[in-house]
Amino acid sequence: MSERPIKRALLSVFYKDGVVDLATALHAQGVELLSTGGTYKALQDAGLPVTEVAEYTGFPEMMDGRVKTLHPKIHGGLLCLRDDEGHTNMADKHDIGMIDLVVVNLYPFEDTCETAGVTLSDKIEKIDIGGPSMLRSAAKNHAFVTVVVDPSDYSRLLEEMGQQDGATSLVFRQGCARKVFRATSRYDALIADELLREASADEPALLEDEFLPNEMALPLRKVQDLRYGENPHQRAAFYDIRLPGAGGMSRAHQLNGKELSYNNIMDADGAWELVKEFTTPACAVIKHTNPCGCATAETVEGAFRKAYDGDPQAAFGSIIAFNRAVDGATAEALAEPGRFVEAIIAPSFNADALDILTTKPKWRKNVRLLACGDITAIPTDARYVKNVLGGLLVQGYDTCSWEADAITVQTKRAPTAAELADLQFAWPIVKHLKSNAICLVRGGQLVGAGAGQMSRVNSSWIASQLAGDRAQGSVLASDAFFPFPDGVEAAAQAGVTAIVQPGGSKGDPDVIAEADKHDIAMIFTGVRHFRH
Repeated sequence: MSERPIKRALLSVFYKDGVVDLATALHAQGVELLSTGGTYKALQDAGLPVTEVAEYTGFPEMMDGRVKTLHPKIHGGLLCLRDDEGHTNMADKHDIGMIDLVVVNLYPFEDTCETAGVTLSDKIEKIDIGGPSMLRSAAKNHAFVTVVVDPSDYSRLLEEMGQQDGATSLVFRQGCARKVFRATSRYDALIADELLREASADEPALLEDEFLPNEMALPLRKVQDLRYGENPHQRAAFYDIRLPGAGGMSRAHQLNGKELSYNNIMDADGAWELVKEFTTPACAVIKHTNPCGCATAETVEGAFRKAYDGDPQAAFGSIIAFNRAVDGATAEALAEPGRFVEAIIAPSFNADALDILTTKPKWRKNVRLLACGDITAIPTDARYVKNVLGGLLVQGYDTCSWEADAITVQTKRAPTAAELADLQFAWPIVKHLKSNAICLVRGGQLVGAGAGQMSRVNSSWIASQLAGDRAQGSVLASDAFFPFPDGVEAAAQAGVTAIVQPGGSKGDPDVIAEADKHDIAMIFTGVRHFRH
C-alpha cells in the first residue's frame, strides 16, 4: 500500500513560524507529537499534548544540546522497514516505536556567517548535526516516512493528509525526500565553502587543491523563476551561488519594471561588473553582454551622455549601469525622447530619479530599475562557473586589471600622458568584451568595439568602422596579442595613435616594428583577457 498513515510526528524546527498551527492540525487528526527544545516549549505553551524527545528516549539532552536526537529510538523509528519482519521484530525487542512524520528545519548557519562580528566558533555552533541526520534518515526511508524541511510546505502536507484520510501518498513522500536531499546538500556545501574561507591564506592544503578540489558542491539557492531562457522554448531560473563580499545581480533589489529575463540578467551582470572597474563616475552601456558604450566623467550625467553617444544605435534597448547613485539630472537625460532602455542598474536611485524614471518616459512601466548597493570588490578567491553539456567549467575570476608596475613600453615612442590615461581606461573595457576583442577609446569614451570575431583583424575593422571619424587620435586595446603586423596596420589606417596589448607572441618583433613605422606607441601588460 503506497499510502502511509501518520500516527506519530517529530517536530524540531529552528524557525517556529507556522509550527504551532501545523501541530494543532496534526493533533486534531490524532497524531502523537514528539518535540525538542524550543519547539517543545512553543507547543507546550500552546496547550498541545507533546512529549519531549528526552522523555521519549529516556536519555537526557547533553553537551549544550549537541546530543539530543542522535538516539536509536529516534533513528530506529525513522529507518525501520515496516514490511521487513526482521526490522519490526528488532524494533519491538528494543521498544522502538515508529515515527511516521519528521518536520525539521536547520540551524541558521548561512545567516550566522553573514552577521557582522561573528566568530569561527559562533559559526561552528550553528552547524546542525541532529537535524540533517533526522532529515536524511526519514528521506532514505520515504517508502514509509514523510519528511518536511520547508515551512512553506506545511499547508501542502495538511492538504495531502486531508485527501488521503490522515495518510500521505508515495508520490508525495518521494517529492519531499528529493527536496530534503537538495536542502541538506546545499547546507553541507555552505559549510564546506565557509570553512575554506576561514582558512588562512598561508594555511597549506594538506589533502588536495582546495580551490579546485576533487569533489565540489555549489551552494545554490533559487532567487527567482524566469519567464524563459535565452529563447521562449527554454525554461530558466536564476540561482544565487553565495559569494560573500561581492554584491551583484543575485542580491539586487528590483525597484520597478517588468520581470527580469534570462538575457536581462546576463547583460545586467556584464554591465555591473564593467562599471565596477572604475573609481571615478562611470557609465557602461551593454548589448548582448558586450559593452557598446562606456565613459567616465566628473558627473554621473556626464558619464551617461558620453557612454550613450559611443554607439547610440546599439544603445537602443540596452542595459545601462552606473557606479554611483542615479540622480535627477541623470534620470532626466535617460528619459529624453528617442531613448529606450531595458534596465538600469546602479548602487541606488535617489527620490528624484525614481520619480522621473517611473513616471516620465513612455517606457516607465517596463524599465527595470535594479539597486545593487555599495560597490564591492570581487574576492580574489572567487570562482567563476560556466556550463557545458553534462559538466561545469570552473576557474578563478579574472580580477586582474591595470597593473602600472607591470606595464612595459615596447616602441620607440612612449605614450603621452593623455594617451596613457585612455589606455588605462580602455584596458578593463576590453576585458569585458568577447574575444577576439578590440576597443577604441578617445577622451575617456569608448568610441568603437569589435568582439566575438574569428579574426582579430576583423574585430579591429569593426571597431574602426563604428568609431568613424572618432578613431582619429584614439587608442586601441586588444585582449590578446597580435600574432601578425596586419592588426597594427589596420589600426594605423584608422588613425590610432597608441596600443595596449598583452604581448607574448612570436611575432612581437614584427608587430612592434609595424607600430614604430606608424609612430604608434605600444605598451605590453603581460596579461591576457580572453572572454569566451
